[in-house]
Amino acid sequence: QVQLMESGGGSVQPGGSLRLSCVASGFTFNYAGMGWGRQAPGKGLEWVADINSDGGSSFYADSVKGRFTISRDNTKKTVYLEMNSLKPEDTAVYYCGKSSTAWGTPYVKDYDFRGQGTQVTVSS
Repeated sequence: QVQLMESGGGSVQPGGSLRLSCVASGFTFNYAGMGWGRQAPGKGLEWVADINSDGGSSFYADSVKGRFTISRDNTKKTVYLEMNSLKPEDTAVYYCGKSSTAWGTPYVKDYDFRGQGTQVTVSS
């Protein structure tokens, strides 16, 4: 069955960096678009970034553009989210998701599987 396992979360000070990883199994990884989303306390799930199946195309939410970078290694069946210049408002549980097509998408409804999430806390 499809499994997505996130890791790399933690607590950092404002301005710090973290690198999230998501290891996938149970489907043909190099055929699937992937994405990252987040959910802050008391808020809904928000799309953050996505990447297409071969890694050649990626998109970002305005709130993270220029600070976050999504990438993937199809040989390792892993998608990454490099997060720099972190802000307190980036505090959330971060999820990776599998798109239902070969393209990433900013629409949460178009992700058919997601992982359990990893907590990111940005605080001084």
